[in-house]
Amino acid sequence: MGEHPPGTAPAADDGDLFEPAAFDRALAEQAQPVPLFRELLQSALQREREQFLAGIPASTLVPRHARFIDRLLERAWLRHFAADDPDCVLIAVGGYGRGELHLGSDIDLLVLLRGADHERYRAQIEPFISFLWDIGLEVGHSVRSVAECIEQSTSDITIETNLLESRLLQGADELFQALRTAIRDDSVWSSRRFFEEKLAEQRVRHGRYHDTGYNLEPNVKESPGGLRDIQMIGWVAKRHFAAETLHDLVDHAFLTEEEYATLISGQNFLWQVRFALHVLAGRREDRLLFDYQRTLAEQFGYRDSEGHLAVEQFMKQYYRVVMELSRLNEMLLQLFQETILYADDSTPPQPLNRRFQMRHHFLEATGDDVFERYPFALLELFLLMAQHPELTGVRASTIRLVRSHRHLIDDAFRADVRARSLFMEILRQPHGITHELRRMNRYGVLAAYLPPFGAVVGQMQYDLFHVYTVDEHTLRVIRNLRRFTVPEHQHEFPRCSQIIQGLPKPELAYLAGLFHDIAKGRGGDHSKLGAGEAETFCRDHYLSRHDTQLVTWLVDQHLVMSRTAQREDTSDPEVVNNFARQVGDQVRLDYLYLLTVADIRATNPKLWTSWKDTLLAELYTSTKRALRRGLEHPFDQQDRIRGVGVMARALLKSRELPERVVNAIWADFSEEYFLRQKAEEIAWHTELIAAHGDTAEPLIAVRQQGSRGGSEIFIYTRDTHRLFALTTSILEQCGVTVVDARIISSRSGYTLDSYVVLDESGEPIEADYRLAEIQERLARGLAHPDRKPPKVARRTPRHLQHFPLPTRIDFSTDLNNERNVVEVLAADRPGLLSRIGQAFANCGVRIQNAKIGTFGNRAEDVFYITDLENRPITDPGQLEQLRQELLRVLDDGSRAEASTPAA
Repeated sequence: MGEHPPGTAPAADDGDLFEPAAFDRALAEQAQPVPLFRELLQSALQREREQFLAGIPASTLVPRHARFIDRLLERAWLRHFAADDPDCVLIAVGGYGRGELHLGSDIDLLVLLRGADHERYRAQIEPFISFLWDIGLEVGHSVRSVAECIEQSTSDITIETNLLESRLLQGADELFQALRTAIRDDSVWSSRRFFEEKLAEQRVRHGRYHDTGYNLEPNVKESPGGLRDIQMIGWVAKRHFAAETLHDLVDHAFLTEEEYATLISGQNFLWQVRFALHVLAGRREDRLLFDYQRTLAEQFGYRDSEGHLAVEQFMKQYYRVVMELSRLNEMLLQLFQETILYADDSTPPQPLNRRFQMRHHFLEATGDDVFERYPFALLELFLLMAQHPELTGVRASTIRLVRSHRHLIDDAFRADVRARSLFMEILRQPHGITHELRRMNRYGVLAAYLPPFGAVVGQMQYDLFHVYTVDEHTLRVIRNLRRFTVPEHQHEFPRCSQIIQGLPKPELAYLAGLFHDIAKGRGGDHSKLGAGEAETFCRDHYLSRHDTQLVTWLVDQHLVMSRTAQREDTSDPEVVNNFARQVGDQVRLDYLYLLTVADIRATNPKLWTSWKDTLLAELYTSTKRALRRGLEHPFDQQDRIRGVGVMARALLKSRELPERVVNAIWADFSEEYFLRQKAEEIAWHTELIAAHGDTAEPLIAVRQQGSRGGSEIFIYTRDTHRLFALTTSILEQCGVTVVDARIISSRSGYTLDSYVVLDESGEPIEADYRLAEIQERLARGLAHPDRKPPKVARRTPRHLQHFPLPTRIDFSTDLNNERNVVEVLAADRPGLLSRIGQAFANCGVRIQNAKIGTFGNRAEDVFYITDLENRPITDPGQLEQLRQELLRVLDDGSRAEASTPAA
């Protein structure tokens, strides 16, 4: 909402953008005015860009640009319409009507007619609008009479909202005022109905952004806490109070001067960001994309420092601004609710205790001095909200009191036994924990009570893996843990729901979630540092020694389960035994499993897949079995081989495959095959091979979803050294993601290759035609296994290009299985696996197993390799040669793609 009265021109002048007298003289001499208008517009836009980059703030340029457009439109209008025609006027509506116009914003116009005779003005209106487009203005326009405006706005609140922000540009003021009077009539939109509709509209809009402004690429205008939230306040103020500026809300006692200053300061910051986006993009752009974030950070004066990139510092300021604006938005809308919805409700408040009462289903402090007399009530408020589901919110007057008394949360407050008890009691509530922690964060109370948490409020991590700020991610972890307890959501994660029902103290999981990332951004190991913070907190809040140790261990080890499941070969009993020894007992395993699932899902919703679900579930089940057996009696490889063979034979017997056929096929399989495959997979492979017979053509089979949480591809063919590179190249050309590969040689020179793949959404491939296409393309490509793999033609997605990563190659030895382990850390891109496969083939290396991990922009792939004789590589020179070849194919490919524009 602009800070000038509606119906008047913006206060700012044009500066040196426009010299009216000189332009009018040139216009009078010019038979073809379009080039003259276009040249003036382009030179003014360029001048405004230069002024912005030279330091003139957007708060000056935004109204100045609107004023400049006013003058252009005034002259264009007078070329097409009579100056004294009382029956046709030109009106600015929407954002332009507020007198706010960014460089790339649309110019919304209304041609208002006195009557409904549109034909009378068609010969003037159509050339006028065409003229505006010809000179380079992007206009949205409508032509209506007053009656038509009222008729259409009655059924469309967007039209009503645009008209509320109307401003006369040219024509008779009397006709314009008739429109303003008509649209404010309660029969069109009552103040109550308007407010309810706009509130519902905001809820829907916030929902589109997952109810947070803390996304990696937020929308400066539409995201929660963005410019639209400020405009929402202005619309309601205009409709209900006939307010002309936001400052009028101070006069109505809805805002204090300090709050008004915060609101305008936040608006100016967002204007600065939005104006910069329009300058950088050269068009309208309201999304704070990765393409612009680094440039804006530098432009706003941020510089990289130890532990914090400039872009992270800039985005932290952005997130903190939108959080503050979200607080003000909530408070003001609640005040509007009281004034508009409950104005005639004289129901007395219902006492809850000495300090709080319920009024109109909102929590209210019983007096302005409550927090001064009882500082611990700053936490008690949130406990009461959790305990009373009939409460729908906190009264705006109480929100204001909280904001003005946060300074009371000091060291003495944190040491008060009442405050400590209240905080823990909030975490022990059966309902409302997530809502109240979010409210505590929004009001700034959580950051004040837990200063280490305050340090990560608004802190982003500049990568594609973490799509939320640290504080938003943390609260989503707790939300996910809480969701496991809700009966109506049990179908989502049945195992997690069952486990959490058996936890002796669920609040310990919430505490672990609260502290697991609290030390991000400090440098050093955030898990270790966070564990120290958690231990101090638990001790200070009177947790037992056992509970303190459990929470501290969970924070310290919160990454170990995901790393083990996604990076190690969990089919190896020794991997499971080592993990079981790290965990130690079933209680820790249960807590860690729940925290791991909640954490991954809260990091990036798009990265949670059925494959990861299966990986974690399998590790949980295997570890549970190992713990039950006893750490002193670990499983060994022969136990697993015997067990899986017995189960596979039972399956094949039920499918009526003769035992002699099974024995003949299995005689060619190595022990490693039985170690690394499941019984159901072995049965499937055996049936396929039996049906395939002795034909020389490759056996290629696909199925929608196997036991590993993705679509499965099985290839049985003569082994060649380039088979992995060729296969992955074809699969990547098909647009699927390989997440697991098991490459096992038979005794007779065949290879049994199993791939788990997902589609671009991270789910198994459902469409039969897609599976058939993949199978056909593999059959066609593998018919010539010695042919050089084709280049992957898919271009690198836009997001990935902004996160270059140096390639890193690490070697280790898997002594138990006599093979080398190669870890490849690189920037993710199409064709990555195929290039790695080519490097292995070039160096005479055989891939035995692969764990493919993609974490946002990072590919973290682990390969288990041998030489061509299935022996570990012991020559350091050969390993160094492999390292250099991997670096060559990956870095050369990365440079080649960087020079190719993204699709």
